[in-house]
Parts: sequence; structure tokens; C-alpha cells
Amino acid sequence: MCRKLALLVIILCIGERESSAVPRTHVITFGQWMSVKWPDASGKKLLDLKVRALYVDTRLKEYTTGATHEITDRLFAVRRVFRVNDALPEESTTHWQWQRGGWLVVDRGSGKISQLSLPEFDPFYSTASWYRDYVAYCGVSEDGKKLYALVAQVGRRKPVLKKAMGEPDGDDAPDSECPAPKWERAPARVTFQPDDTQKVVFSIRGRVVDLIVEPEEDPEE
Repeated sequence: MCRKLALLVIILCIGERESSAVPRTHVITFGQWMSVKWPDASGKKLLDLKVRALYVDTRLKEYTTGATHEITDRLFAVRRVFRVNDALPEESTTHWQWQRGGWLVVDRGSGKISQLSLPEFDPFYSTASWYRDYVAYCGVSEDGKKLYALVAQVGRRKPVLKKAMGEPDGDDAPDSECPAPKWERAPARVTFQPDDTQKVVFSIRGRVVDLIVEPEEDPEE
């Protein structure tokens, strides 16, 4: 009898070990789109913004906006939004205000959500453009006096590219400092054009970024 009980205990222990070794499957889902208001740069005008919830295993993790970008068959990126209390010290009630944030990287396998570190990325003015695991955008310095062309790569702390592009315009409209950069494939290169007077193209070869100087157009054409 004792031998049978000992054998049963061993079988149960082996079963528990095998079940614990099987990786847990996580379910990543999004909620329904909803319209909210968020302020412009001056804080005096409210703008429309569509957001939706991000769930991991039915648990609310973040709020997001815009389309997702598939980095790999396991990872995807999405823009984060959040609410901040805008109440003044003398006000007794909370005043929740929606704001755009940076970008998140979501791992479908582990269910982990990580915030992507993007140097000089301005949540109000910067517009990201993705290609594979690269993201291109126009960044703004902390003092708001310099505009940069930037390319970052997921998994790298330092940007692949950072080049000064003059001064920001200081407009109150979102995404107004420069349009989303345009990517090309074979060879991989990205074009920044913050205004009608500037157009700069960079070629990306692995971890090296080379500047391509485009020939000037013939004024007679």
C-alpha cells in the first residue's frame, strides 16, 4: 500500500513539473474605439482623439491610439495615451486630461509591455514612421529650440541617426513640425522633409546610416 501511494505521489509530481514547463499562452486584445478630447500646445483648445484600451488576458494594461506596427511575428508597436490630473492645488476635485505618450512594444508570447525609449521624441509634435524595427521621426530638443531628424532601432539605446534640421516652427497644432518621414526599400532609406525648403535622404545599411545628397533640380524645368 505504501509503495502504491509513493508511486502515485511521484506521478503527480512529474505531471506538475511537465505542466509548469509548458509556456502560458497570453491573449492580447484591444477594446472598442472611443472619442476623447485632448488639448493643443497652448492648452486653450481641445482636439479630438480616438483611443482604445489594450488588454492582456482580459486585464486592462494601457490606452492606445493609432494603428499598430508589426515588428516581428511576435512583437508589435503601438502609440500610448494616458490621463493626467490637471487640477490646480486650490481645486478640490480631480480634472482628468488625456495626453499622447510615446510608443509601446508588446510581446505576444510573454504578454510583456515595454515603453520604447525614443530620444528627443516629442509626444505632441513628433510623428513616427515605421519600417521593420526602425522608427523615423522629427525630434525636438528639451528647450524647444532645435529640430532633429532621428532614426531609432528597437533594442538599441542610442539612435541610429541624429541630425540637426534647424529650429521648430512653434505651431500649436499637433504633428506640425514635420510630416511623417517616408521609407523606401532595397536599398533601405528614409526621407525627411520638414518644409518645402528642406529635403534630406538617409540610406541605412545595417547599423550604419549614410547621408545621400540629392542633386539639385534644374530651375528651368
